[in-house]
Formats: sequence, C-alpha cells, structure tokens
Amino acid sequence: MTTHQLTGERLVDRLTPAERARAERVESVLPDLRKAAAEADRDAAFPVGHTRLLREAGLLGLVVPDRYGGLGGTLRDLAAATYAMGTACPSTALAFFFHNTSASRGLLPLEAVRVGLFEEDEVPAVTAFAERVLTTMAGGSWLGNFASESVKSAGANISIATTAVRAEGGWVLSGEKSFGCATGVADVYLVTARLEKTLTADGLALFLVRRESAGVSSREPWNGLGMRGSANHGIRLDQVFVADEDALAVPGAFTRMLQVSRGSFVGNQLAIAAVYTGAAQAVYDHALATLTRKTFADTGRPIASSPMHQVLIGDMTQQLETAYQWLRRQLELETSEPPIRPKAEVFSQWRLGKGAVTEACFAVALGALKASGTSEASLDGLIGRTLRDLAMGLVMTFPAERGRLEVAKIATEAQENALFATLGEGR
Repeated sequence: MTTHQLTGERLVDRLTPAERARAERVESVLPDLRKAAAEADRDAAFPVGHTRLLREAGLLGLVVPDRYGGLGGTLRDLAAATYAMGTACPSTALAFFFHNTSASRGLLPLEAVRVGLFEEDEVPAVTAFAERVLTTMAGGSWLGNFASESVKSAGANISIATTAVRAEGGWVLSGEKSFGCATGVADVYLVTARLEKTLTADGLALFLVRRESAGVSSREPWNGLGMRGSANHGIRLDQVFVADEDALAVPGAFTRMLQVSRGSFVGNQLAIAAVYTGAAQAVYDHALATLTRKTFADTGRPIASSPMHQVLIGDMTQQLETAYQWLRRQLELETSEPPIRPKAEVFSQWRLGKGAVTEACFAVALGALKASGTSEASLDGLIGRTLRDLAMGLVMTFPAERGRLEVAKIATEAQENALFATLGEGR
C-alpha cells in the first residue's frame, strides 16, 4: 500500500514503521507552526502556545528511550523532525533542536557507564543524573541547553567561564550564558559550568537549574537578524543554588561522555543543519511556485521560463541538493551499525559538512530573492524572513571557514607525519 510522503521523508530515507509514526506526530504540528512563523519573526518572541503544542504531541520526549517514558527516537527521528519544523517555523525548529540536545547529557553518560569509563563508586551518581535528565524530558518539561558564553578562546569553539562552587548539599553557580534557545520559556535550564579551581575540560560539570530559581534571570533580548522567535538571548546566574541531585559534578564526567559520541560534538549537531535545510526547501518551493504561476505581460509565458530565471533556479536546485547530500552522508556516518568510518573521520566530515550545508542553504535563499525581484523583497515576507534566518546559520557555533581550517590542519599534519615517517624509513 502506498502512503503519502511526510515532510521529514524528504530528508531521511526509508523510515521504519516506528519512525514514520513519530514523524506523523511532527507532521500534525506543522500547520500551527507555520501559522505563527511571521508573528514570531515580527515580535522577536517565541510563539505562545508552542510549548504546550509540542508537549501535547509527545514530542518533548522524541529522542528519549521508551524505558524512560519517551518516544524512543534516534538521531534519524530528530533530523527528520527539525527539518520538517524548519519548513514551517525555523525559530521553533531551532529551539526544539536545542531542547533535544539535552537528551545527549543523559544518553552519553549512560553509554559511558555501559562501556566501563566510570569507576564503580562513580556509577550511581552518573546514572542518577542521566536518568533524571531523560525522565524530566519525557515527563513533558522543556529543557533549555545552555553552554555558550560571550567569553571567547582562541583554542576552542565554546569556552566555559560560569563557575560552580561547592556548598552544603549542592553547588552555587555564577555566570552568564550568552546564547541558548528558550530563554524564559524552558521549564528547566541545563547549564554547563566549570568547577571551582579547575582549568581543564575535566572540570566541566552539568546542572539542572529551574527557570524560577532564585538568582536566575534572562539577559536583555537582542534585536537579532534572524531566528528571532527562538528566545536565544541567554541567562544570568547570580549565586544560584543547585542541589546535588541536580548536578553531575564527577570530575572528568563531561570528557568521558564525549568519548562515546559518534561524531558531531555530542552526536546530534547535524540536526541543527537540518533546520536550515528545511527552511531552504520551503523558500525554494515558494519561489518556484511563484515564478511558475506569474507570467510575463507581453508573452504570457511563466516568469520561470526566462533564461535568467532558469539559471537562478538551476543554481538554487544544485545548492539545495548539495545540502541534502552532506546531511544524508553525515546521518549515515553517525547512525550506521556497525560504524563505517572511525570517529576522527566522522568528526572531520561534520566540520566540513556543517559549513557546506549552511552556505548552500543561504545561497538558496539568496537565489530566491534574486529570482523573485522587488515584489518579494519585503522584510516580513517568506523570502526576507528566510534569508535572515539562514544568515544566522552562517555564524552559529563556528563558521564554515573555521571548519575548513581545522580539517585542513588535520589533513596537512597527517601528510607531514606520513612524509616524515617515509623519509625516516629510507635512511
């Protein structure tokens, strides 16, 4: 029996029956997301009601295993979901992506425990925190994942200056998180902080902070260029107490959990690029429909038939396909069992892929603007909104140029080492 194609299937091939059932939940919310997209951009505010909408659809537990009360989805489900939501409201899709990244802070520690990366006396605390993250999500709480800060480091993409000081029965957090979706919206903030008197990544710890806790406040909203409805202005923490049960402060726990991630940082970053690709597909469809519907006054032929427009449409099609190919390859690398490439290669592929996808998607929106002319060049129209949203993709976490630089260093240093070894053997 032939079934209709779901939006997420345009990216993720060969959905299993279980994956399709989860994708149908996503499909059910798309009309409401689409209706609110223009208002979210205009008001620079997360749409009221979207938290309830996604909670009632069961989607806040999308990638939480069913044994913890979730839907049991994987990275394939998340990519399909963020892509589909990206076609409707990229801001909501981005915020939903960041909520789901919180699940990795539960799944990866449990996997690290399973493969023996923690000592016997560390296992209870690690397991309890990981399960707390997962059951909180599955229970319908929205988690805001806050890692990034305004402080920069030449040696890392994300630097953590927020500190956690030991107190009786818990920890006291102080610092400022400059970016993280669902500010003032999420029920719980998942905060990465540095344990006092530590200087290395082994001192990083994770904390569950209730939005209404004393000392927690939102930073001033900023007039962002795009993704304006994702509530991404960040939080301040002023002597915020977090109980031990809401902390994963085992030294080295953060770095050990990263060891079991397959590739893109904590194993789900490609789903953020899926948001951009969904937005690019929507603006492509919109432009193509408009250009084929409208005609020239003198010839009656569709505007899309002119040589200039044919070139622009061809360029847009190629750029969109480029985004799909990078994403599908990365998804294969990160989900295939057994793994088909070593972790280092998967990571390098993502460093290139993230930039390639975001640049290709922005090029699609730029092509739509050129092809559609001044009639579609409004600030609040679909093309204008999408162009601004996809411009944000060029600068998030790390730009394409940094990814290419890092991969080039890996490639050239490996070649230098190979040449040195060859010369040494010949002497």
